[in-house]
Amino acid sequence: MQLAPPRVLFLDGISFRNATLLAALLGCIATVAQAKSAFVRVSQVGYETTANPARAYLMSTEPETGATFKVVTAEGKTAYQAKIGAQLGTWSHDKTLTYQVYALDFVVPCGTSYTISVTGPIDATSPKFAVEKPEVLYPGLLVNTLFFYETQRDGADYISNALRDAPGHLKDKNAKLYLTPPFDDNDFINNVPPAKPLAAAGLPNIDAEGGWWDAGDYEKYVETVSYATALMEIGVRDFPKQMGPEAPLHPPAPPNSVSYAGDSGVGAPKSSDFSAEANFGIQWLLKMWNNSTKTLAYQVDNSQDWNYYGEGDPSSTNPNCGGTYSSPYCLITEYDIWTLPQAADNYDQPGDPEPCDPLTTYYICNRPVFLAAPAKSLISPNLAGRLTADFAVCYQLNRTTDSALAAQCLRAAEEVFSLADTSYPDPAPSVGSGSCPTCLLTIAPFDGYPESVWDDDMELGASELYLALHTANAEHDLPTGLLETNPQVYLKQASKFAKDYIENIYNPGYSDTLNLYDVSGLAHYELYQALETAGSPEDLHVTKIGMKHQLLNQVDDAITQSAADPWGFGVPWANGDTTSRGGGLSVMASEAFNLTHDARYTTYSQRWLANILGANVWGASFIVGDGSTFPNCIQHQVANIAGALNGTAGGTPILWGAATEGPDSYTTSGYLDGMNLCPANGVDTYKRFNGNPGTYNPNQAALFEDNVQSYSTTEPGIDLTATSFLMWSWRLAQQPKTSY
Repeated sequence: MQLAPPRVLFLDGISFRNATLLAALLGCIATVAQAKSAFVRVSQVGYETTANPARAYLMSTEPETGATFKVVTAEGKTAYQAKIGAQLGTWSHDKTLTYQVYALDFVVPCGTSYTISVTGPIDATSPKFAVEKPEVLYPGLLVNTLFFYETQRDGADYISNALRDAPGHLKDKNAKLYLTPPFDDNDFINNVPPAKPLAAAGLPNIDAEGGWWDAGDYEKYVETVSYATALMEIGVRDFPKQMGPEAPLHPPAPPNSVSYAGDSGVGAPKSSDFSAEANFGIQWLLKMWNNSTKTLAYQVDNSQDWNYYGEGDPSSTNPNCGGTYSSPYCLITEYDIWTLPQAADNYDQPGDPEPCDPLTTYYICNRPVFLAAPAKSLISPNLAGRLTADFAVCYQLNRTTDSALAAQCLRAAEEVFSLADTSYPDPAPSVGSGSCPTCLLTIAPFDGYPESVWDDDMELGASELYLALHTANAEHDLPTGLLETNPQVYLKQASKFAKDYIENIYNPGYSDTLNLYDVSGLAHYELYQALETAGSPEDLHVTKIGMKHQLLNQVDDAITQSAADPWGFGVPWANGDTTSRGGGLSVMASEAFNLTHDARYTTYSQRWLANILGANVWGASFIVGDGSTFPNCIQHQVANIAGALNGTAGGTPILWGAATEGPDSYTTSGYLDGMNLCPANGVDTYKRFNGNPGTYNPNQAALFEDNVQSYSTTEPGIDLTATSFLMWSWRLAQQPKTSY
């Protein structure tokens, strides 16, 4: 056999025939490059025009003593130059690699794009960024966000777009109700034979079609839909020119965007009007809450494996399971397959005698719906509070345009609120796995969304009920059949829940930023508005000025935290749900500015926004399609199967607007058949930036990996994305519409 001639390789004009020598040399070069490197991090969606300096960051492995920087236009003109700013701290990757972080503060004219170049011991250049008015920077980003929610739609009322071409889970329209199953310490369903795999609730089937998928899977939860819907409705109500019917048609692509949902073809959003989307969420919640029978269904689909009937412990002897417990079953779940949503209704597993086989794929095709409790039972207060807010704002939005829907919503709001089980301690118990009858009701199993705080949810619900009834009374159009018509009753209760939150959650140090697990950052602002509408009464559990101070205290706590981080982020990077929490911080700071007109709050609102959009150690935006460097490899079945996996290189379609988890304390791995590996080479390009502020501490290290297998960092969610549309709207409008 004739051998091929030796391969000749070239490096900077030098030829190499010895591949081993070349590999060694490249290894040395890579080591040197990593040992001495510098980067400029910026807000990739741009900076608002302001008299106050914008902030970028220089990070370097070496001291940058004497370094200078220039802000340069696309034409090469220097718009600003100065010495680099103070060292803000350090970021340690490990015990041997530490980045020193410096401030790059600048003021330049608006209306164009720039790059920053640093000249010093180690030179560095930034990505391109714009300096523009908010009305140039943000409308297209709201369009991206709307595209995400429209793509998440389940059921017949889906929107055909660049990623979707068929409806999913049409069988949810006639779904069977089941009792919540018991779980063992591994979160396996533990119905011991002769009990059936799931226990029927003994109630008529339910129409559970519609709603948004929770995340990259196809589960649907009242827990997250109620949260996203509440924020979305409030956005439509308070920001009609940004999220409502007055939103401009066909806003242009955001400056320097790689691609844009508004240009994605058939089904692309024509504006950032979320009105229809908010209504889509409400319609599904009105199905899950039956106001006639007073029953709540809280989850569609099951994600957990079975003991005895599947691959749990013990697992079934069915050949597909290969276990020890004698059983013909080998049931699989949503988490065992990787498909487009339209495959589920007639899912055919290779090797099965028929689609939707009763012994294997039955619950894939016939998705179970879990009942919260028997009719007229008390409702977990976290869900009760958010559902109350959903239905009360539904009344506010539809009072003049759809009186029948408005009346239905207001009656439902009062009924749900009246059934709230406020006997739970706050914070309520929490567990890391298994069943938890004393925990709040979230999803099955509880540790999937381990929410433990609830006074904030009830404060939000009561505040929105007050605002709804105040309007109904003022306009003399109270619906019939209400439990209570006096808005002051709900205002008093809202003040009591706020007081309890302050005493039980904030004072002991359990509070959080605005996110799924703590809505106080929104509830306090809504209660403040309610108290102002009521004429600032002084005879309640809290006062208007007291609620103002409480909201400011929570924002000031984040500002204090930011001083401990070289990037100025208001929460530790390793806490998880980083993107959602960053967006929530920006919203809260905008609220604080609205109440005080203190410029430092609007500064922090912009900086925290920037932190999740490129101004971080990884140099990444954590929202897909927003900025120039964002996740390509999200854990999302539709995006992975039907979308491009090279969005930062201009590949389309992508899941524009999807807020991913972002950095966390861990990354994950795991492969399913049908999953497109991404990145294809498995290389973790962000690994060298993982770490923590100050001295390296592996227990505090934040990790980010752009890999489809790492759900902890790349999976998007409807709750994660919800703070972003409010963030954009606040930056655009600066203040909400004030008429209730």
